[in-house]
Amino acid sequence: MTVSRLVLPAFPRASFTRIVLIAALCCPIALHAQPIGLPTMGSASSAELSPSLERTLGDAIMEQGRRDPSYISDPDVSQYLTNMGRRLAAQAPVSVGQSITVFGVRDSQINAFALPGGYIGINSGLVVTAQSESELASVIAHEIGHVAQRHIARGMTQSTQNSGVMMAALAAALLAALSGSGDLAMGVAAFGQAAAVDRQLGFSRQAEQEADRAGFEMIRKAGYDPRGMVRMFNQLTNASRLNEGMGGGNYASTHPLSIQRMADIENRASEAQAVHRTDSASFWYVRAKLRVVQARDSQSQRLVVEKLQLDAQRATGVEQSAAWYGLAYAAFQKKNLAQADEALRKAQNNGLDSPEIASLAVELASQQGGDAQAVNLAQIAASRWPDSQGVALARVEALQKNSRDHDAVAVLQASIKRWPDVPRLYQLLAQSQERLGQKVAARRTMATYYNLTGALPTAVEQLQQARSLTKDFYTQSELDVQIRTLKERLKADRELLERFKS
Repeated sequence: MTVSRLVLPAFPRASFTRIVLIAALCCPIALHAQPIGLPTMGSASSAELSPSLERTLGDAIMEQGRRDPSYISDPDVSQYLTNMGRRLAAQAPVSVGQSITVFGVRDSQINAFALPGGYIGINSGLVVTAQSESELASVIAHEIGHVAQRHIARGMTQSTQNSGVMMAALAAALLAALSGSGDLAMGVAAFGQAAAVDRQLGFSRQAEQEADRAGFEMIRKAGYDPRGMVRMFNQLTNASRLNEGMGGGNYASTHPLSIQRMADIENRASEAQAVHRTDSASFWYVRAKLRVVQARDSQSQRLVVEKLQLDAQRATGVEQSAAWYGLAYAAFQKKNLAQADEALRKAQNNGLDSPEIASLAVELASQQGGDAQAVNLAQIAASRWPDSQGVALARVEALQKNSRDHDAVAVLQASIKRWPDVPRLYQLLAQSQERLGQKVAARRTMATYYNLTGALPTAVEQLQQARSLTKDFYTQSELDVQIRTLKERLKADRELLERFKS
């Protein structure tokens, strides 16, 4: 007897540090190096690594990476970083060619990296180090510059013996993942080790300067202060000197900041029109949250609280509010609800408020047992900040906890129309549909969730389960089409990867 089940995401089993940081930070050759001698500032040949295959690789790596605790799934962080990335990409001097997705990694190291398929990772330490939004934007823009110039694709298909071994190892690992077997973490670790054999394909100065110049144009046209790139590069250089010989993945070690590069950006900034930009409130609230998120041990957590308390005393305006918000978030994580409530109220002094504060207020009310109050706060927040994913998700979770799944489904369906590429929305929708007895719909929704997160075999499994649960001819026909479409996509992905395996 076959038992039908709604498959929810597995408990994290693959180390994101092993998957992404080994492959992207320690071994930049594999991910966004431009081998010396390749043509510059123009469209690269995509004969060997097409955008389609590049996206397949990125999706497969991210499917594993999202399972690890180092991956930051917080909606406030994800939406803020991705919105910034897409705003910058819209101003790229050449077409980016991929939909940009920027995500956070829980790591105090000052670093950032690009993956195949338009994925860009930003360490929490980089956000915390940034003293302004323009400084943060300069690093994200630099990484988008690598994507736009297809440095990733060029580095991965460089015609050398080592790159062939590297690509074959990655292809084999991803093929195993697409078959629903094998451990991608080990495959990508091997891929990173293979890439490390030959350092001659590391970042060329030419590739870095291309990314600098493209990034500079992006931040200028997007309305950020171009001098932010100069300030951030100076900070990165100083951090590299302080950490010299200590190992790890500091940004300057994978993106060498030469005197020539620094002089070039300084000259461009001096010639650019001065921009007096006020940082968005979200920059300060997200930065405060990430300060708390990256504190892994009790000593680090204590130091973070002390830093936030100092900021709360010395800062003013939004920066002071953000410090209190960070203290509230830290207390909430420690389950000290009374302390969190007190700090959150102080964050709202002088009428200051934000979607980040509102989301935490909803979660706090829910944890304090005020389910009805949480729903009311969430509805008010949703009216005030309809563009906030964090508020929308907090509202849904409050409704679900209050056993109002019908209302939750309505909110989720409206949210999915607004943000069709946010996997968490589909996961929550499937949960409510399951509780409402809509078993076929729940599995179809989870299939979309797994499709978005790159787990195609599991998506097919969900659709097959949905088909077995219905006798309706039209529904079965629709499901047959979906199953066939996904299987054809799986087949095409395997064929693309098989080209590189041998």
